[in-house]
Amino acid sequence: MQTASTNIGERMGRSQELSDSKRGPVIGGHLCNKSIRDISWLLNIPRSTVSGIITKWKQLGTTANQPPSGRPRHMTGRGQRMLKHTVRRSHQLSAESIAKDLQTWCGLQMSPTTVRRELHGMGFHGRAAASKPSITKCNAKHQMPWCKARCHWTLERYLHCAKCKV
Repeated sequence: MQTASTNIGERMGRSQELSDSKRGPVIGGHLCNKSIRDISWLLNIPRSTVSGIITKWKQLGTTANQPPSGRPRHMTGRGQRMLKHTVRRSHQLSAESIAKDLQTWCGLQMSPTTVRRELHGMGFHGRAAASKPSITKCNAKHQMPWCKARCHWTLERYLHCAKCKV
């Protein structure tokens, strides 16, 4: 006989879907007026699963799995890895060129909008870089003595001079 902790450990988390051979006895037990608790204990299935099977049978008249809702994903796991690799290799590529690359490498026919959506889901966002002033050799030559003279300043001194605009 199993201990309570082992039994609970087996039931925690998501598991595989029940086969039809396990769903039949659940409905059979229900038709024999067994309680959900009794069916659960006899078949070693969680009560919520037993309740769900009975509810589905009452509503649909079947316990078979229904097809998933929504359109299937166009991008496969391999395609996502290729997309991520392409973007990390060159950040400058446009969505159109990435879509063409995926077409040649993976044979995936997809629009640039789909590429952008996938990249956004992966955490890549198309933003322009912040503009930075051009530091020429001449500017660096003039700024270096100013920086060296102030490299020992404390933060308070720097903030005070920043307010005074020295």
